[in-house]
Amino acid sequence: MSKYLVCGAGGFIGGHLVKRLMDQGNDVVCADIKPTEYWFQYFEENQNYSLDLKEYENCLKVTEGTDFIYNMACNMGGMGFIENNKAECMLSVLINTNLLRACIQNKVSKYFFSSSACVYNGQKQKEIFVPGLKEADAYPAEPEDGYGWEKLFSERMCRHFTEDFGLETRVVRYHNVYGPIGTYDGGREKAPAALCRKIINAKMNNIDTIDVWGDGKQTRSFMYIDDCLDGTEKVFNSSKKEVYNVGSSEQVSINQMIDMIEEIAKVKLKRNFQLDKPKGVRGRSSDNTKIENEINWSPKINLKDGLEKTYKWIFDQIKSGSNTSKYTRSY
Repeated sequence: MSKYLVCGAGGFIGGHLVKRLMDQGNDVVCADIKPTEYWFQYFEENQNYSLDLKEYENCLKVTEGTDFIYNMACNMGGMGFIENNKAECMLSVLINTNLLRACIQNKVSKYFFSSSACVYNGQKQKEIFVPGLKEADAYPAEPEDGYGWEKLFSERMCRHFTEDFGLETRVVRYHNVYGPIGTYDGGREKAPAALCRKIINAKMNNIDTIDVWGDGKQTRSFMYIDDCLDGTEKVFNSSKKEVYNVGSSEQVSINQMIDMIEEIAKVKLKRNFQLDKPKGVRGRSSDNTKIENEINWSPKINLKDGLEKTYKWIFDQIKSGSNTSKYTRSY
């Protein structure tokens, strides 16, 4: 039985990853800055730590005796959060740096870093329905300010720790992961969850209009959490040391995604386009050629099916009076 450490275990992807590793019979250590009562998924049978991984001593503590590490820990959220909290996002570089240092000290076998499509050159994302971004498109570097720079720098740290110290590292760039048991309100939610919440609230309260950030024409691709976990596991267990996209190539506009959710909700609403809100790049999608050819992975769940599962979970949460605004820190 292998011993895994999941950093950011109280977050959305981290919580789902912990459950998968447990289901596979592994010994799992969990770490997150949030108190455990605020974790999205908490399993008391694990060794659970609530501490700040920006501190080196804490990284040494949680990595001791572990074989493999998944670093999902960072301070992040949707576009509204990362555009208005650049310094806070940049500070996450301390988590990756100190975890890598602790890996060398404690002789960890393999280390995984979760990067982001926000590392990609902004010049390639100025139009809607752009071609999918290839891994090489991160250079020359012009990533998302703050959050994107932190991710790109941390990718380089992993590469150099492999070159200089022989540490086995794996890096993937996630493209907009969504699904149940995640943030859907409070300011850190991403577009699929935010739009599900808005449409559910409009329907429940007989409101005929929802607010939409931007003009709704901006395009993205969105990957369901189960596909994310499958791709993550495949890259981690492979012998390849390259950086890979883990995302969907099913590019849609925000307006098209709203159409899908309205169909699920069986409602049709007016749209109040808020042009002064953060919008991010104009268009972004994942080119999966490299991971398909080298790792034999591609997503299986289309956006409509994933949105149905996500909508149902959020609907049940709102109907029961739950909310996720208390999950204010995600690293």
